[in-house]
Amino acid sequence: MNPERLVDMLNDIAANLGVEPDREEALAAIVAHLRRFWEPGMRRQLLAYVDGGGAGLETLALEAAQRLRQASVT
Repeated sequence: MNPERLVDMLNDIAANLGVEPDREEALAAIVAHLRRFWEPGMRRQLLAYVDGGGAGLETLALEAAQRLRQASVT
């Protein structure tokens, strides 16, 4: 998938789920969404993109991607 499309999708997800007042719950919800709905290849591509700097990812989206990596979910 086009990396720009992944960035747009994750930023949209973060914008929608980031309205949760508790930041930790918002991050957990974003990571859960990625685990539940994104194919492993999309998650791997996202993490590779983050390794390359993650340009264009909003702060909450980038933090969620980093948590996804920490959870070793690909």
